[in-house]
Parts: sequence; C-alpha cells; structure tokens
Amino acid sequence: MIDEKYPPGKRKIIKALRTLLEDREFNSVTTSDIAKTAGVTEGLIYKYFANKRDLLYQVLKEHIDQFLFKVEKDLEGSLSSLDKLKAIVHSSVYSYAKHRVFAKMLLIEVRNSPDYFSSDACNLIRLHVKNILGIIETGIKNCEIKETLNPIAIREVLLGAIEQGCISKIIFNRKIDVDKITEDICDIVFNGLSQN
Repeated sequence: MIDEKYPPGKRKIIKALRTLLEDREFNSVTTSDIAKTAGVTEGLIYKYFANKRDLLYQVLKEHIDQFLFKVEKDLEGSLSSLDKLKAIVHSSVYSYAKHRVFAKMLLIEVRNSPDYFSSDACNLIRLHVKNILGIIETGIKNCEIKETLNPIAIREVLLGAIEQGCISKIIFNRKIDVDKITEDICDIVFNGLSQN
C-alpha cells in the first residue's frame, strides 16, 4: 500500500515503477518509461526523488513496510520464541516466493550500491533484523534456546539459510516450496545436526 499522505503525483510515480518492475529489470527501465506509465512529466520524478535509484529505494521501502506488517500479523498468537522464529522464516520465504521482483531487488540488485545502506528501505531491514535478535535473546532468557549459543550467530544462520534456500530459485524462476523450505530450515537450526 502506497502511503496515502504522499501527493498524487508521487504515488503515481511509485506505482508506475512497481508496475514496470513486474516485467523488466530495473536497469532497463528509464525515467521516461516511468513518467509515461505514471502519466506525469519526467521533471516531476525529480521533484520527489533525487534519481531513479532513490525512487527504487522508496518502492522497496513500501514493499518492506507491507512485509513487516504481514510478519507482525503472522507473529500474533505465537507464544514461544521458536514459534516466532518459525513464523518469521515462513513469512520471509513466502514473501520471496510471492514477490519475485522485489526478492531480486533485495537479494541481488541493491546490495551493490553503497547508497542503499543509508536508505529508509535498509533502515527498515535493520529494524527487522534487530527484532529477530530480540526474539532470540528472549528465547535464551526463557531457556528455550541454549544459553551457550551466540544470538547474533543464530540470527545470521537463520537469515543466511532463508536467502540460500530461495536465491537460486528466484534467479532461475523455479518453484519455491514455502512450507518445505521453512520446515527444513527450522529443523536444522532448531534441532541441529548431531545424532545425539
């Protein structure tokens, strides 16, 4: 959902880039294409955005806002920290499966650009990652997760597993089995590799 507080022209521009990204790679989309799709002048794009990449980060921010809203809903009713972590894994894999264009942008495209790391979109991701760490730390405090484990390492393993479980399927447009990937990741991370 595009923020209703934005002026109509800005909303049209954001919506236009989202629409164009459904069928095309970001680098092949021009500001002229965006303006034409939005039904505005190219100059209006530069009134609201520093450049095309700044617009991309705004589009990603809108997408991440929606994702975080869904995660919040998915966490409702989850009692244990492990249940919450499983819900986050499922929500993440589901989002990558359903929104392939945004998955490509987040996993491949924007990480090459240093300016992404100072964007509002990246700040939202940082907040999400911080919240995951909080859930892990609560799990340790409540004796659900071994206190000898490093919470930051657990978070990195979880996030890395989600990305690795999805990225090749995203790149090669293969089916993502959300439930299977979620179960596999949670089984390995929660139960470990040892036979004991």
